[in-house]
This record gives sequence, structure tokens and C-alpha cells, in this order.
Amino acid sequence: MAEPPPRAEPTASAGSNPRRELALRILKWSAAAFGLVVFCGVLSVVLVVRHYQAGLPSVADLKSYHPPEVTRVLARDGTVLASVFVERRTVVPFAEIPQHVKLAFLAAEDASFYEHRGLNYLGMLRALAVNLRAHHTKQGASTITQQVIKNVVLTADRNYERKIKETILARELERTLTKDEIFELYLNQIYLGHGRYGVEEASRYYFGKKVRDIDLTEAATLAGLVASPERYSPRHDETRSLERRHYVLAQMVEKGFITRELRDAAFDAPLRLAPVSDAESDLAPEAVSYALAQLQALVGPKAGSSEANASSQQGALRGGYVLTTSIDPALQAVGRKAVRDALDAYAHRQKLEAPFTAETRRLWGKPATVPPKPNKAAVGHVVALRDDAGSIDIEVGGARCRALLRGEERFNPKHLPPSEFTKVGALLRVAFEAPPSATPDAPAPCQLALGPEAALVAIDVRTREVKALVGGYEALSGGLDRATSARRQPGSSFKPFLYSFALASRRFTPASVLTLPNVGRPGHPAVLTDAGLPAPNRTLSVRNAIAESDNDAAALLLKEVGAPNVVAWAHALGIESELQPTPSLALGAYEVTPLELVNAVATFAAAGELEPPKIMLSIAGTSVSPPPRVPKHRVMSVEEAYLTTSLLESVVERGTGQRAKALKRPVAGKTGTTNGAKDAWFVGYSTELVAGVWVGYDEPLPLGWGESGAATALPAWVAFMRAAHEGHPATEFPKPSGIVTVHIDPATGLLAYAGEPDAIDEEFLEGTAPTAVASPDAGAPEASDSARDGGTDDESAEAASNGSNGPDSASRAAKDAGAAASNEVAPF
Repeated sequence: MAEPPPRAEPTASAGSNPRRELALRILKWSAAAFGLVVFCGVLSVVLVVRHYQAGLPSVADLKSYHPPEVTRVLARDGTVLASVFVERRTVVPFAEIPQHVKLAFLAAEDASFYEHRGLNYLGMLRALAVNLRAHHTKQGASTITQQVIKNVVLTADRNYERKIKETILARELERTLTKDEIFELYLNQIYLGHGRYGVEEASRYYFGKKVRDIDLTEAATLAGLVASPERYSPRHDETRSLERRHYVLAQMVEKGFITRELRDAAFDAPLRLAPVSDAESDLAPEAVSYALAQLQALVGPKAGSSEANASSQQGALRGGYVLTTSIDPALQAVGRKAVRDALDAYAHRQKLEAPFTAETRRLWGKPATVPPKPNKAAVGHVVALRDDAGSIDIEVGGARCRALLRGEERFNPKHLPPSEFTKVGALLRVAFEAPPSATPDAPAPCQLALGPEAALVAIDVRTREVKALVGGYEALSGGLDRATSARRQPGSSFKPFLYSFALASRRFTPASVLTLPNVGRPGHPAVLTDAGLPAPNRTLSVRNAIAESDNDAAALLLKEVGAPNVVAWAHALGIESELQPTPSLALGAYEVTPLELVNAVATFAAAGELEPPKIMLSIAGTSVSPPPRVPKHRVMSVEEAYLTTSLLESVVERGTGQRAKALKRPVAGKTGTTNGAKDAWFVGYSTELVAGVWVGYDEPLPLGWGESGAATALPAWVAFMRAAHEGHPATEFPKPSGIVTVHIDPATGLLAYAGEPDAIDEEFLEGTAPTAVASPDAGAPEASDSARDGGTDDESAEAASNGSNGPDSASRAAKDAGAAASNEVAPF
């Protein structure tokens, strides 16, 4: 059998396709190359991410993030006195933001926010293409999450490095916070123009309402601002703002957020903006500064720790507080006007009105011979005037400064140009605002300081709340608040503390007769005998002595009751400043602040109870509370306080405070004038309100001829109290049961004899009324102890122990001191 032929082997030419093989080979290599590129790309991305991730901040901190907010200082009725901020923002919880506001921002900025995981990849690719064609960063595709990262964690720089970091952190943020938490951060952080951050502040600024109260039209307007806050601001360009609002409304319809009917209604709604009220109130900058100082002391670590100052300042600046003060806006305005009117009247009396052409002026003293320190006033000569610049150059002690008349309302109310306001060679008093310049062509800035300043404090008698706090003529934020910080001699306005102690010691009564040196002085000529010769002595009752503000009487009383006792008594009644037991204490030589003095005098008005003045009523927005207050406590008996008030009523009825009778209501008070009339005071009160006014130059200078507490300070007090009591019925100071009234002989202080024609009624603490009867033919006796006391020491001690109101330790100390002083005068 024949063998089959062998099978033919396929040849290369029979079944092979070289082109196909080449294509396959190329495809394999391309796939490998592509895989390598992808691998390298992924590796590069991983390396880039790790590179930038290494130094990135943690987004975990955003869980407890509190952005800077506005701190608002309010008057007692809610009037905004000031808004203090680093960034003007008020944070509102997410739940309090209306749904239509949230939807408007989603439609305008990131409609798929609740669907993506922090990044919009298609948008990013589209923005990348646009930016590559433009060869610079022209368009962004940031989601709300990315915007939070940019605004809170990173910077707003437009570069690829920041975008990479933003992308990395956005993903991390989505894993750390919920969508609502991210959106809440966004709505409170976003900048919406005109210095406003967050939807709450923007709502208040543009529409005058809180965000919870804005409607759909207003919400769309706000949402349209995000793309370019200043460009689309309705205050800058209403047309563009409306176009942007229409875009947002259209987007809300397209995304299914609202119906077309709602869109149409909002589309045609007019744009209603609130009046611009950017300027902060200039009503009470003094109260604002006081409240902020208290806030700064409360926030941060405990006082004394190394971080206290820095942390408290940082906490105060980050804000978010609402500080409600005790200031009554109406009374504050009245107080400012009263101070300004009094200072303007002073300027008229002393001829301190433009034009200022005098080359010598006794009132200010001689020109300075050395340059003054910053913020210190001195006298110099005018050396140059420029009407075109509105400037005056003054040479003071060899240094030149420049004052600008523009905006100077107090000393140039007629807005005169420099050439009509003064002349070269005239004297002007100025305060340097900066150290003197060594370059004559660059004079230091200075302000005119041509007249004195003033302060006014008003305190509610019942609550001790400060109703008005005026620290100067101008209401300047950050300016010197003389009401709380100026330390000046009170002069005779300190005498109520001396006289009240004398009464409380039971050694003196209002009828006690003081024998004084018979030395003539202006307004008080020497007493003459029947022969026309000066009498060896003169006599004066305690009541008349304080009414006339007799200094000899005050000196005698201080010597009799003991200066150390008066120091302790004044401190017990509310004087906090240092006092020394020297003879000058009787004349008010030791400095106090107006607030301090007024609150201490308020102790008399409050029937002998002491309480610190209250300016900060509440702090809202945080767990911080106002500092604990010293509770109200009694420091003198009701009767002692009433009798002191009775003496001070005499000051108004027939003494140095008679101008106050114009109020036609019971008031009590005391004038004060220091040596050379460098300080003028009046501190007084009704049953409702205690107020004090101080007038003087910041660098003590005589106020000039004819100036005194009665002439300079009292008119402002009367004007203020008249306005403060308008519509209020006049009320008498309540007379306690421990006060007795008897007929006395005014010449001796003893009981009036039967039928005495000039007998007067006088009030006494129970147990201190005189028991001896004056003789019809007796003259004024020497001021013996019995005449001063109106009774024996034993009777006074018994009255003290049986007082109806149980006087406190201060009153008991006064009586003990009085008993000791009857045998031995206390040392000075």
C-alpha cells in the first residue's frame, strides 16, 4: 500500500499578514506606553498630593471654628452706640436662615452642592481649558465646599498651587463636616460687599432687617453679590444688581427650587434698600470705651496670668458680644448739649471767640519756652496762614505745628478761613498730636485747645445705673473720657463728706454755732461792732457754713472731728481715691474722678446705702457675664443721710447754689471751686437722679475772672436736670421718723425762748436737739461743746444706740470718733 504524501507545511507567504502583525505590535507598545503614562500621571498626582498635603492645615478645627464677629454696644433701649469688629459679621445658626435664602445661594453658586463630594470635576475641566487659552487664571469652578476652604483655611490668591491645596482640603472637609455644617460656614463667612461678611450683616446693611426677615427678592439680590460684591452692589449699580437678581431667580426656576409664579412675582418687585447708616453713633463714646474695657477684662485667662493681656485682647476683638449699657440716649444727648452750651457760654464770657488776634492773653499764661509733649497743650505764636489749605502754623517753644480749621466746629463755628480766624503774631493755645518735628517744612499736627473741657455724670438714685456719661465737648471715639479718668481736686464739693461725718459723730448739729476768725474777704466783709470796729470773732451755724461754703468753718470742723476720721468716712461712703488726713482735706485738695464723686454723693440721695455705679447691664452672645457687683449695703443711717441732704438743700435755697432754684423742685447739692478757679464743680441730686458737672482745663489753668462752681458748672447742671425731670412731678425728700424739728434761736443754736420773733425751725437727729433755752438778752456765746452739740455726749450716745434705723459700722465709728474727739482732738 502506497504511503500517503506528506502534508505540506504552510509557508510564510501562505497565512501571514505582516501589516496586521505590525499593527498589533504597535498597539501593544502603545498600550504599554499609555499604561506607563497613566501610571506616571497617577504617581505624579499622588506625589503632588502628598507634597502639598504634608504642610496643609487640618480641617478638623472647623468643627469648632468661630469667625470674627461684630461686638455691638447698646444703650439701655437697644439703640446701637457702636459696632466694633475686625470683620463685620454676625453669625446666625443654620436653622435660623430661611430656606429661600439657602436655595438662592445654591442656585447662584453650587446647585449640586448636596450631590457632589466637594468637587465639580466637569466645571474644573472647563475652567482649566479657559485658563489655558487665556494664559492666566481667568475662571474658577469652585464649589461651596472649595469656597469655604479658600475663605476660611487658605488665601484668596489665584494660582494653581492654591487650587491644588483647595482641592485636597475640600475632599477632606466633606469627610469631616456634614453638608449643612459646611453650608452654615459658607453663609456666615462669605463677603457680600461694603465691609459686610455673612448673610446677617449684609441683610442689615442692604435691607435694614435680619436675615430671617428678608423675602425671596432680597435673598436673590444677596446671592447675586457673591460673584463680584462691589460690581453687583445695589448701592453702586442698581441696573447690574437687578440683572444679577434676575439671573439668580432664573437659576432657581431651572433647578426646580421655586415655581415660575414665585419667580415672576419676585422678578418685577422693586428694589427697596435701607438708608445708609454706616457712621457709628457719636452719642456716647465714653460709655462704649468703658464697656469694651470691662469686656476685655472679662474674656481670656484670669488676671495675672502670662497670657491674660494677649488672650483677652484677642477674645474681645473676635467679637460676637452684645453689650447692653445703662445709658439713656435722651439723657445722654441732653447731657452733651448742656456741657457744650456751658463751655460755649464760658468762651463768650472770657472772649475766647474768633477772630483770635490778641498777641498777649493773661488767661492762658505766657507762651511756652520748650516744645510740649504730645497731647499736652501749650501757648504759641501764629507764624503762617494758608487759606487754600485751611491751615495755621504755630510756633510753640521753638517747635512748629500745624492746625487745620477744616472740621473745627467748636472754636470756628462760622467756618472762617485762617486769615479771618487769626493773624500772624497772635497767640493760640494748641495740643501737639505727635512729637515735634525736626524739619521746619514738616510741622507736627496739632489741635486747637483754646478753651477748657467738661464732664458730666448722671446716676439713677435707686438703681445706681449711669444714665449719662459725658467726657468732653466733642464725642470722640477713643478720646479722653474725663468723666471716668480725669483726676481733679473737688474743692468744696468734698465738704458734704466732712459735714455728714460731723453730724454722724453727734458732736455737731445743723444749729451748732461755730466761732470763726473775723477776717474780711471778697463777698464776706469783716463783722463790725457797734463802735464800727472789727469784732474779734464771727459766728456761723453749721447749716449756714455749708450753704455759704465757708472755708474757715470747714477747717474748724475738720480739726474738731479729726481728719483721719473724715478720711475713713469718705472712703466708707464711696470715695476710692487716696486721701490724706491733712488740713487741706477740708477744702477738697485730694483728687477724685467725676464718676467717683457723683456716686459717693449718691449715697446721701440713696438714704445712706452704697452701691458701685453700674454701666454694663448685660453681656449676651457668650457665657461671659458682667463682673460680680458689690451688693448694696448701708454705710450711714437713713436719718444721717436725710440731715446731710437737708444741709445741702440750704446750699440751693440760700447759699452758693441758688441758681438751682430755677428747677422749682426740691434739690440738694454743693458747689466746688479750687484755688485759682482751676476746677469748677457742682454735684447735686433730686429724689430721682444725682448728677455732677466738672469744668476745667486739662492742664490745670485758672478759668479766669468771675468763674466758679456756681457760675461755670452749675448752669450745665441746671440745664441737664431741667430736661431730665421734664414731665416728672416734684417730690420732697422723704423725712424719716428719727428726725425731730424744734424752734431754735439762730444766734445761739439753743431752744428759742417764748415769743422769740426771729426763731427758726431746725432739724435734728433724734436725741441731739438742744435742751437749754436761749436768753432773750444773750448774745452769741463762744462755741462751747454744749453749744455745738445741742446736748450732752451722753444724750448723743443714747440717741446713737436707739436710732430707729440701726446705723451701720461707719455711723457707729463716726459716733465713737465724736465721743473721743470731745476729750481729745484727733490728730491730722
